[in-house]
Amino acid sequence: MANPSQPSVGYSVNFSPSQSDTPSPDPAKNAIPPPPLVSPGQPRFPPPKFQLDQLSSPSIRSPNGPSPANGLKTGSPIPHLSTPPGPPVFTSPVRPAAVPFRASPVTPQPIAFSPAASLPTSSPPNFANGSLELEHQLSNVAVDDAVPVGEPPYVLFSAHKVLKLKKQANVPSLGFGALVSPGREISLGPQIIQRDPHRCHSCGAYANIYCNILLGSGQWQCVICRELNGSEGEYIAPSKEDLSNFPELSSPMVDYIQTGNNRPGFVPVSDSRMSAPIVLVIDECLDEPHLWHLQSSLHAFVDSLPPTTRIGIVLYGRTVSVYDFSEESVASADVLPGDKSPCQESLKALIYGTGIYLSPMHASLPVAHAIFSSLRPYKLNIPEASRDRCLGTAVEVALAIIQGPSADISRGVIKRSGGNSRIIVCAGGPNTYGPGSVPHSFSHPNYPHLEKTALKWMEHLGQEAHRHNTVVDILCAGQCPVRVPVLQPLAKSSGGVFVLHDDFGEAFGVNLQRASTRAAGSRGFLAIRCSDDILITQVVGPGEEAHIDTHETFKNDTSLYIQMPSVEETQSFSLSLENKRDIMTEYVYFQFTIQYLNVYQADISRVITVRLPTVDSVSAYLESVQDEVAAVLIAKRTLLRAKNFSDAIDMRSTIDERIKDIALKFGSQVPKSKQYRFPKEVSLLPELLFHLRRGPLLGSIVGHEDERSVLRNLFLNASFDLSLRMVAPRCLMHREGGTFEELPAYDLAMQSDAAVVLDHGTDIFIWLGAELAADEGKSAAALAACRTLAEELSEYRFPAPRILSFKEGSSQARYFVSRLIPAHKDPPYEQEARFPQLRTLTIEQRTKLKSSFISFDDPSFCEWVRSLRVVPPEPS
Repeated sequence: MANPSQPSVGYSVNFSPSQSDTPSPDPAKNAIPPPPLVSPGQPRFPPPKFQLDQLSSPSIRSPNGPSPANGLKTGSPIPHLSTPPGPPVFTSPVRPAAVPFRASPVTPQPIAFSPAASLPTSSPPNFANGSLELEHQLSNVAVDDAVPVGEPPYVLFSAHKVLKLKKQANVPSLGFGALVSPGREISLGPQIIQRDPHRCHSCGAYANIYCNILLGSGQWQCVICRELNGSEGEYIAPSKEDLSNFPELSSPMVDYIQTGNNRPGFVPVSDSRMSAPIVLVIDECLDEPHLWHLQSSLHAFVDSLPPTTRIGIVLYGRTVSVYDFSEESVASADVLPGDKSPCQESLKALIYGTGIYLSPMHASLPVAHAIFSSLRPYKLNIPEASRDRCLGTAVEVALAIIQGPSADISRGVIKRSGGNSRIIVCAGGPNTYGPGSVPHSFSHPNYPHLEKTALKWMEHLGQEAHRHNTVVDILCAGQCPVRVPVLQPLAKSSGGVFVLHDDFGEAFGVNLQRASTRAAGSRGFLAIRCSDDILITQVVGPGEEAHIDTHETFKNDTSLYIQMPSVEETQSFSLSLENKRDIMTEYVYFQFTIQYLNVYQADISRVITVRLPTVDSVSAYLESVQDEVAAVLIAKRTLLRAKNFSDAIDMRSTIDERIKDIALKFGSQVPKSKQYRFPKEVSLLPELLFHLRRGPLLGSIVGHEDERSVLRNLFLNASFDLSLRMVAPRCLMHREGGTFEELPAYDLAMQSDAAVVLDHGTDIFIWLGAELAADEGKSAAALAACRTLAEELSEYRFPAPRILSFKEGSSQARYFVSRLIPAHKDPPYEQEARFPQLRTLTIEQRTKLKSSFISFDDPSFCEWVRSLRVVPPEPS
């Protein structure tokens, strides 16, 4: 691709076009800054949405709630309830991918795929023989437009149509792009093909449902480069209906699978998914209260593991203790020094010794319980932040145990575990001893240099783990700062996650279990191919650009390759796209190829092909815009540049400028006024961006910079569902009979006789009105129903969000109030238009509701939009 650029640090990749290809809008005319050429950032997964079966449940009514234009029902699962004190902990709730990918493109949004049709004829195809007769034959045998193609759920585009004119299409304030979720798990997956694919000899694209085919010769025309290719006679058919027997010619997405038995040296494992080991790396410098909670979570964790799962246990403090499962009656460990990386002699003595350091649960469950019960609290009178912790050395030892051959050698052949092995670090403080450590105090005279050195070392260790197909997840808890910037590179570069918790209690235990059970593909690559008229200007997601030379095989391969440390359902990539030139054809094409090794040791190549129609009409384009997808793409581009709180404040003004620019470019001016009407086709977009502007991602809700950093990284890599929920919360009011009504996330929902559930992706809040709380029986029933809903919503979310419950007027209720749009200041007619449920209240109830609000300076949504000289869009 002619647009490579340096990948950004960590999980986010940012590719930018060369200057010659990039349109350069006049900064004086456009206040929206273009995306940086190289922007480091870390993506995190969007809020989980309700599954279709959950959304259709009769217990949840949403008469006025907007339904996503892309047809997806969005919601957010809620985790197990825990109500620790202090500000909300932003954990990264994303569900792991069921089928990890290994090699190519991004996941486009589920768009309404138009059925396959003949190739565009606006510009004559460049056939090798230039035969008009061949062109006629091709167009006559194109796949019938009536063939249903469905909606591939792996790719979401911000619009279902593309503007032909470059000047109209490349308006940065709205933008055009796609969200790709390579590891998304769906009930009805792609059709499986167990043979080699037919690929274009020129650009490497795969044969697909949109290709034109010559029935007599079986030749097919590539939709990306328009070259003609042979099929070795496979596509010769008496009629085009017979071609539907080929999955790749009848479906927009297929999986090409090569099982491990076809690869030399492969030894099948009875249950390969469960054979990948899990090593717990546990901080032993904990005070008694934290240790009690941790022990409880660890006991529950090992009880939840399947009997075939192999587990290892490593403790770290000033030394590293590797526990031996061969001792059944006592907790026994081999101890290594933590001040330096373990030498090869020490590791060989450990690995080739008589100890068993990885053992299946069915043989070692009692021993694991004995080990956890033997843990003792930290005895010395030293502050938490000043205790020696050799976390880096401990992870090195854990890696060596996973690679060690002794426990896995059977008859001289080493078995390969399925999928990624996993190291889960349970940390209660910073890494302050040994390699990759930082001084105890920030006031150390050489702290900046030592921190920089530690960052590089941790990133290298994560890359080494990734090279050995091992993911490192870091789960932190407690009140001691863990120095997030130092530890994050270890999780990122290995393909793992970094999660903060208030304590080692229930939420920590839930995430511990979900971290171990989520499926992860390894050796993943994403390849993106698109029509020559389309330019990829930026990619943000959990990977980095891979420089793969395919020109010996495909001489004109211009695809963009991205390497993924792991392939999981919680991930997505966001693509920013532009027109290179005015488009003359009727359609543009996108092909995404995801290649990975799944947990069952099969090589998967998932191929997703998308065709979007092109239009001249701006109105037709705007009607095809998916507000929620567009909002998430804008949010990811914005958060990429908000590296700290100061940047976040600056980014709020860019949101304002976006709204003004969209109204100016796509709206209309109010007669005899300086105000502009926002285009009615995208009426949901301003409210979504208002939530983004004042919520935890850009607002002042999150106080500590560590929390902000973790939240930002999680969002930049997150799936669409979780990302959407992190941008805009979902509000559900409890009704009689245990049902729930979905309402706009406005403070008008804070009615004293009601219970409300607010799902904000990384946090779920349950709010009980004062009048309801006074009735003990009713409040208990409402709270139980809300908790049940919260647990159902968060059942598959990883990391699991924290759930907080509180009563109206309590100190913690401010976390709930701050996430709702303050609509109580708007005039009654606007309140009713945007919050129709008010019409069901009596005059007395509305008077009581109005008197319950406290005046403050935050503008309402309508006030904010008017301050930008834009007329608030009518509610849809």
